[in-house]
Formats: sequence, structure tokens, C-alpha cells
Amino acid sequence: MAGVGAALPLALALGAVVLAVMLWRRAVAAGGAGRVCVAVLGDLGRSPRMQYHALSLARHGRDVALLGYLQSRPHGDVLRSERIRLVPVSDLRSLRVGPKLFQYVLKVIVQAVQLLYALLKIEQPSYILLQNPPGLPGIAVAWAACLFWRSKLIIDWHNYGFTTMSLTHGRNHPLVRMAEWYEKLCGHLSDHNLCVTNAMKEDLWVNCNIRAVTLYDKPAAYFKETPLELQHPLFLKLAKDHEPFRPRTESVSWSAQSSAFTEVDEKSGEVIKPRSRPALLISSTSWTEDEDFSVLLKALEGYEYAISEGAKLPSLVCVITGKGPLKDYYNGLINQLHFKHIQICTLWLEAEDYPLLLGSADLGVCLHKSSSGLDLPMKVVDMFGCCLPVCAIHFECLHELVKHEENGLIFKDSDELAEQLKMLFLGFPSLEGKLHSFRKNLRASKQPRWDESWDQTVLPLL
Repeated sequence: MAGVGAALPLALALGAVVLAVMLWRRAVAAGGAGRVCVAVLGDLGRSPRMQYHALSLARHGRDVALLGYLQSRPHGDVLRSERIRLVPVSDLRSLRVGPKLFQYVLKVIVQAVQLLYALLKIEQPSYILLQNPPGLPGIAVAWAACLFWRSKLIIDWHNYGFTTMSLTHGRNHPLVRMAEWYEKLCGHLSDHNLCVTNAMKEDLWVNCNIRAVTLYDKPAAYFKETPLELQHPLFLKLAKDHEPFRPRTESVSWSAQSSAFTEVDEKSGEVIKPRSRPALLISSTSWTEDEDFSVLLKALEGYEYAISEGAKLPSLVCVITGKGPLKDYYNGLINQLHFKHIQICTLWLEAEDYPLLLGSADLGVCLHKSSSGLDLPMKVVDMFGCCLPVCAIHFECLHELVKHEENGLIFKDSDELAEQLKMLFLGFPSLEGKLHSFRKNLRASKQPRWDESWDQTVLPLL
């Protein structure tokens, strides 16, 4: 009896411990309800899809920790949302110690520690939604954080990190092979997977045995055609710092009342577009190896030559937006060109101004060539949201987005692009021809926006 009496307090103590552990686990499991961490090991301002995720989650009452580099300012809707909190992570671009291989390994280790610390410092989330690439070290670190928080991991596959690396190092480089092994192995650690094309969905299943749901990039509601009343102040604003936006006739003494593309009618006081205006061509880029802008520059040379030979074509203002490592290189090539009828302007736009400029342009050009052949350029999605026709360079699954001769044209080299530019701008600004036809088709398509697509695809996973 004495043994039983002694065992009773021990049993009660053990029971209390078990109960406490169960309650703690239940509290941990429920504690993150309503909170989601959206993480990208990159510049948040240049990661619109992840910003869209955060805004959609906030719209459905979730508190969001949006984690990443703060090199560029995110969209104002993100900054104004009371449910989205920015969690900054420092970029390690200045890490330059020893050989390149040592630098890369050291950078991965430091990033892993830094990212894990940031993920464990936030309030407990019910989900961590991670952008890939870059997946090294992000996937393993996010999985470890999910183990700690008892959260679920969702990977949003934009592309493969190892194919992006292969553009610089080559497909058979040991680092690329290691990254491929890591990506395919760690991809299985996720609870859910999203991807950007059906081609990637199939490839993830066939080659990685990973099931994913396709969430096509769709334009946000603010990507739409820009009315003249908003185009005019935008062009005047840009003209202050960039001469191509100023009227050529007033290039010496600019009055700041008219732009190269718009002016105010003296009689009616309304904003109009003069018939003698240049055509506005726009392209956006991250200035990386997967976009060869020499293709566009050579095409512009062909366009310039056609005008000098007497072709009835308008002058051209070519605007290239974005930041990236190869910008200085291409600016050097641009400075060597001496066009009479073409002006090229490379600039960086605020998040609110970018859709306004897209909605004001006459034609978009996309030079994105997928490293894997499985992702689609979001810039074209945004252009289509603004009913802006596009000329896009060909790669494997581009047909999932650009319908040749319907909403734009697909080209394979600079000569083909030059011919397309001449054909589309012949007779500009007449409301006839293929350029106008493509715009009409885009207006009539009424494609779903991001919110509608996200609600149908991602919300059921949560």
C-alpha cells in the first residue's frame, strides 16, 4: 500500500506534465491561426507576386509578416495595409572575402543564420509562404522554422534556382549540380506547392515527384489603361529628369506645360495627344543574364535605318525600366548608338508610377528568356492588364500567355523584331492595323485579375 501511495503523486505529476504538454502543443498549433509569413530572399519592391500574396491574405483577415530585402519601396497598398508588417533582412552583396566558391558558401551560411533568426523572431505563423528561387538556403531554413512553430510550409515555385545559376556558371558546374540536388530534395519538405505555369506543374511532378497547383500570374487591379488626365501629369513629372519625355521642339527652353506625348488644348483646356507625337515603346527588366537587350538594340538599329530610307514610321521613345547587375553594361552599349529618330531612356519608376506608364504606352517588348523554359514573364501579365500589346521573344511555354497574332507577336531574333516594329508602327497613330486590333482583343478578353484567381486557387489551401 505504501508503494501505491508513493506512486500516486508520481502518476499525478506525470499526468500533469502530459496535460501541460498537450495544452502547450494545442496552444502552439492554434497560436498562429490568422498569421502568415510571406518570405522572399530578395528585394520586396521587385517581387510583385509576393506582395500580391500578402495583400490577398490581408484582404481575408490574415496578419502578414512580409519578409525580405528593402532595397526598393513596395507598393503603397502594402505600406498602407494595417495587417501587413515588413520584416527587413539585410542583403549581403558586399560579402567579398577569399575565392568565389568560399564567398558563395559563406554567403549561404550567413543567409541561413540571418533568415532563421528573422523567421523565429516574428510572431508564430500558421503558414510560411516562401518564394523559390532562391531556394538555397531558403527552403531548408523555412522548413526548420516551420518545425519550430508547428507551421505549414508553402513553396511558390517561380522558376528553378539551379537553372538560373546555370546562366552564369554553366549547367555542369558543381555548384549548379549541388543546387539542383538540394532543390529537388528539399522541395519535398513543403506541405503545399504553387507554381506559375502548367508546364512547371508537370515538370515538378515528373522530375521531382512534387505535386503543385498552378497559380498563373494575373495583373493587380491597378494595372489598367491610363486616362489622358493621368498620363499628362505623369509625363510632365518624368520630363523634369528625362529629356525624351520633353517635346523636341521645346528641348532648349522647355515650358513644363507640354510633354512629348501630351499637351493641353488651348481652346477646350482638355489634354490631347498631338498627331506628331513619337510612339512610346516600353520594356521592363531586372538587367540579368536571362534577358539579352542587345536583341532590342539591334532591332532599333533596323528601325532607324528604315526611317532614313524613307519609311513612313514615327519617331520612337524607348523606355527601359528596372534595376539590376547588367544595367551599366547595357547603358554603355546604348551610349555608343547615335540615333536621329529614336531616344532610349533607362530609368527606375516608383511602384505607383509603373502601371501608369504601362497604361500610357503604345507597345511593350519582352526579352525574358526563361532559364528553365517553364516560367512566364510577369511584366507581360502586367502589360496585358493595361491592354498593352506585346512583342515577346520566343521560349518553350510562352504560348500559355502570349497568343501570336491575337494579343501580340512572338519573335526569335533582332531581325524579326525589327520587322514587327516596322509593321506595327506603320501609319502611327492611326486607329487601324494590327496594333489597334491587338489592343481591342485585350480589352475584349476581360481576363481575371489577381484577387479572383487567388481566391479560387490559394484560399482553399489555407
